Amino acid sequence: MEDRRQLPPEEFYLELLAEMDFTKHLGGLKATNELIELCHIDQGTYVLDVGCGVGMTPCYLANRYDCRVVGVDIHESMIDRSNERARRQGLEDQVKFRVADAQNLPFEDNLFDIVIGESVIAFVADKQRAVNQYVRVTKPGGYVGLTEAAWIKAPPPKLLSYMSRTFGDNFEILTPEGWEELLESSGLRDIVGRTYEITARSEATSRIQRLGVKGILRVWYRFLVLSIRRPAYRSFLKDALSEPKELLEYWGYGIYVGRK
Repeated sequence: MEDRRQLPPEEFYLELLAEMDFTKHLGGLKATNELIELCHIDQGTYVLDVGCGVGMTPCYLANRYDCRVVGVDIHESMIDRSNERARRQGLEDQVKFRVADAQNLPFEDNLFDIVIGESVIAFVADKQRAVNQYVRVTKPGGYVGLTEAAWIKAPPPKLLSYMSRTFGDNFEILTPEGWEELLESSGLRDIVGRTYEITARSEATSRIQRLGVKGILRVWYRFLVLSIRRPAYRSFLKDALSEPKELLEYWGYGIYVGRK
C-alpha cells in the first residue's frame, strides 16, 4: 500500500481527515451558524459550499434549512465521504457533490444564491483567484462568505514554520484586514468582518457541539485504528501534538462576508 506520508503535508493531512470521516474549522458549529446568518441562507436558497470536506455543512444546511446545496472539494476521497453521508441521511435529492478546484469552479456565471467556504482559502495557492471564482458563480445580490483562521497579532517565525511543516507551503493565514481585502478586491460590497479569539476549551466545546460525544469518540476510534495500521499516521499525530502552546495567543478565526 502507498505510504501516504510521502504525500505533501497538505495532501497527507486532508487524506487523513477523509479516512477519519472528519473535517474541522476554527469556531465549529457556532462559526457555521453565524456564517449562515450573515449570508441569509434559508429555505429555497441555492448554496455552493467550496471545500466541503466530508459533507458536514452541506448536509446540515439541507436538514436544517431545507435548501439545495452543491458541495465541491478538490480531493476525491472527501467527495466519496460526502456522498456516503448524504445517503445515510437521505439527502441525495437535495445535496450534490463533485470534485472541483476552488480556483477553477466548473459552473456557469451567476448560478448560486450564496457561496461559502470554511477553512478553505488558507490552503489555496492563488487566494484572489479563488475568491473571484466564488463571486463569478454567485448571482447579483447574492452573498459570498468565508470562515478562516486569522492572525490576531503577528506570529513569530517558529509558528510560521510549524504551520508550513504541518499543512504545506501553500497554507497561509491572513490578518482580518487581509481577508477583507480579498473580498473587496473581488468587487463585493457591504463587507462584514468579525474576528474572534479562541481557547482550547472553546474549540473542544465546538467539536462536541458539531459531532456530539458519540461522534467525537467515533472519530478518535477511527484515528486510533489508522494509527495502529499505518505508522505514518502515528508520526503525524506526534507532530500535530507538538503544536506550540503559544499558538492560541496569535491566531483566532474570522467570518468575512460580502454581497455581489
